[in-house]
Amino acid sequence: MDKLPKVALPFIIAIVILVVIITKSAVTIDSGQAGVLYKTFGGGVVTDEAPMGEGFHIVAPWNKVYIYEVRQMELTERMKVLSSNGLDIQLEATAWYMPEFQELGKLHQEKGANYLDRVLKPAIRSATRSVVGRYTPEQIYSSKRDAIQAEIFDETKKIVDDQFINLVEVLVRDVTLPTAIKDAIERKLGQEQESLEYEFRLVTAAKEAEKVIIEAQGKADANRILSASLTDKILQDKGIEATIKLSESPNSKVVVIGSGDSGMPIILGN
Repeated sequence: MDKLPKVALPFIIAIVILVVIITKSAVTIDSGQAGVLYKTFGGGVVTDEAPMGEGFHIVAPWNKVYIYEVRQMELTERMKVLSSNGLDIQLEATAWYMPEFQELGKLHQEKGANYLDRVLKPAIRSATRSVVGRYTPEQIYSSKRDAIQAEIFDETKKIVDDQFINLVEVLVRDVTLPTAIKDAIERKLGQEQESLEYEFRLVTAAKEAEKVIIEAQGKADANRILSASLTDKILQDKGIEATIKLSESPNSKVVVIGSGDSGMPIILGN
């Protein structure tokens, strides 16, 4: 340092200070993240501007930037809830969510970085208990599962809509009933399925029998109509026509059997 010109010393100090300031002021926001700026001497959290996007930013060294994940995230909650008849049910639900990008400053200011524990978890637990309490274990386990899932989503969304959180979907992933209740429901569902199959076989057999009766009736009607139309005169005329056609063949002989009106010629081949 003694060998450096005195005029260069201020420049070196300025460069060192500049490097420190840049190091303290540089903020890099990764993909899928956003930053909320806190101005120490300028009113605190910035809520009237869009949050800082991805990339490299320079901020005053006395200000702070709070980084938030803004891509879609997943929350899975396993809860013990009560059915409409008071039975304990273990239910696992998954929520897809993300903070509202444009309202990120307000979310930080009013809820904080742990908004998941303060807002979303209590909301989905409350909604799940409310919805499941309207249904019996059998409905929850089988026929009403999709309806329950949709209702949990709707009720949770109502709670978080004004909390700067965008709820995308709620999925009911698993329902665990007491073993005795589950076995009883499965037996009942099996019996109902067997009953439906038996009814189906009865209906099918009845339709087949009806089809056979209709076909037989049609054939009987056709034969009756045909018999009624075949008079002796028609039979005789048909016989004469056949005799004439066969007599024209060089390989046939005409032999007349019978006499009178009812006599029918028979053609015998050589």
